[in-house]
Amino acid sequence: MRDLIVSTFMTLDGVMQAPGGPEEDPSGGFEQGGWSVNYWDEVMGAVMGEAFATPYDLLLGRKTYEIFAAHWPHVGEAEGDAEASGAATLNAARKYVASRSLEKVEWNNSTLLEGDVAEAVAQLKAQDGPDIMVQGSSNLIQTLLEHDLVDEFRVWTFPLVVGPGKRLFGEGTAPGGLKLVDSKTSSTGVFMATYRRAGDIEPGSFALENPTAEEIERRQHLADESG
Repeated sequence: MRDLIVSTFMTLDGVMQAPGGPEEDPSGGFEQGGWSVNYWDEVMGAVMGEAFATPYDLLLGRKTYEIFAAHWPHVGEAEGDAEASGAATLNAARKYVASRSLEKVEWNNSTLLEGDVAEAVAQLKAQDGPDIMVQGSSNLIQTLLEHDLVDEFRVWTFPLVVGPGKRLFGEGTAPGGLKLVDSKTSSTGVFMATYRRAGDIEPGSFALENPTAEEIERRQHLADESG
């Protein structure tokens, strides 16, 4: 059994849409594409390098696959050691693509998933091999969250808000607790956190165990106002 890891960039208000440029995903009239670009520093580069130094398989949605496939196979040594090393790792990794519209995938070591996506991913997780990394792929992530298939979240939260856009945790997300297992902060204020699944939510209450009549009346008043 191997883990499925969602690695994503997110704004403070939860949007993960088009962090790398306006052309990535302008759907829904999104006008803030490229919001992550000017926050990068050496700390973020080092953390990213560590993440990709360990063997992994990639799981991608159609749009992210097409963006990656148009870029990474063409990155050479002229782009610098760090990017060239990242390109070599990505190009060599086994890639699984979830798409209903693509008929074939030509990037090295790429395979189209067949049938129901959730079932196909569950079968991948049950196989032997390295952990499975999800990059970008906002629509695919919603399916994974709905079926509670994610074991680890690597979320980089950028210090800005963009308003409407595609959010990491959509309405279909299966509820659950998370445990922070690692965190770092860049010089530009980007909070890089790793969370693991930690079982069900354990609710509690700050309410008094034996409320007075006045407290009961106050709660009823607040309930009426909110209703």
